Amino acid sequence: MSPHQRTVHEPHYLDQPAATSAFLAGISATPIIALDTEGASFHRFIDRIYLLQLSTREQSAIIDPLAVSAGDLSGLGALLENPAVEIVFHDADYDLRLLVQDYKWRVKNIFDTRVAAQLLGIKAFGLGALLEKYQGLKLEKKHQRADWSMRPLTHDMLEYAAQDTMYLLQLRDQLKDELEHKGRWSWAREEFGLLEGTQWEPDETGMGFLKMKGARDLNRRELAVLKEVAQWRDMVAGKMDKATFRVLGNEQLFAIAQGQPATTDALGKIKGMPRGILENRGHELLDAVKRGLAVPEEQLPKFPRGLRWDRDPDFDARSNALKTVRDEFAAKLDLDPGVLSSRDRMEAVARRNPSSVAELEEVKELRGWQREVLGAGFIKALAPHRKKEPSPYKDASS
Repeated sequence: MSPHQRTVHEPHYLDQPAATSAFLAGISATPIIALDTEGASFHRFIDRIYLLQLSTREQSAIIDPLAVSAGDLSGLGALLENPAVEIVFHDADYDLRLLVQDYKWRVKNIFDTRVAAQLLGIKAFGLGALLEKYQGLKLEKKHQRADWSMRPLTHDMLEYAAQDTMYLLQLRDQLKDELEHKGRWSWAREEFGLLEGTQWEPDETGMGFLKMKGARDLNRRELAVLKEVAQWRDMVAGKMDKATFRVLGNEQLFAIAQGQPATTDALGKIKGMPRGILENRGHELLDAVKRGLAVPEEQLPKFPRGLRWDRDPDFDARSNALKTVRDEFAAKLDLDPGVLSSRDRMEAVARRNPSSVAELEEVKELRGWQREVLGAGFIKALAPHRKKEPSPYKDASS
């Protein structure tokens, strides 16, 4: 059978330890596997893997990880961590994080069809769009926000889940052919390699609320209140095992941080305040506001000061020159400019102000393939600014 020929498998549904172990043992010699996971971040406080879908070229399976132990899945972990086995995902980032979180599996030898499509200049790179473009398939979307933690799963949900990997290996073959034809396979290999080790870093500082969109618009006292009400929300969401926005939205948190209500009536006037929260837990929210208002001035939260660059009057000119080069090459290659080189990478080059392509290797933010494509153009664009030494940076706290 040609590797480009599409085959449709009747997927095995595996929710028994013995059958799961036997299936995984049966595919232990496969050189390639497509994998997807289903979580429930839209519904649950702490997400986890509620379904594992996988396909080889010959068969597909849906594994229920709630019904089988990690030990029963050891054969899958061995496959994923074997550098000789290629693991194909579509948009691997979240899957990789969940696999590390739940099973400590660190996937090797990744192929990401989303990344591949972007490197080919494809604008619509969702899985559904790609399968329609390359295989003429139209995927159902009705279960995109399904609660995969529910049991039993309906037949429709299982059919929907199976589609995420059943056609993925053929899509991988088609995209790889195009990458090789366009001379971009080495670009993809580098990007895939950088996906290895993707995981969540724990927030041990308790300052995660500072990352909320809009937090920088608050003063320090308002930040103190936001911290308290956000921690209260996390506590309640954790106890209820609900996604945080299902307890109280960010819009309401910010309104509380800025308005600092002192009474239940004032709290109730906040737009979108859930009646159940107001009636059953309103006093807890008001206590959180009081805690934020009681924080001593010297202990009020503030944003950490990062690296500060010495004033460099040519920096903007260098950045704009690099952007012009990037945009010209992106048009020639029919690539999204941000895929070819993001703004922060160009700014890193502008700060270093290299005088040769070899010096570009010191800009660690830049990919090797980006240096290959853009390097000579970047150096030429920086030539008028080469009389300036690169601006040294120093910690703003010093």
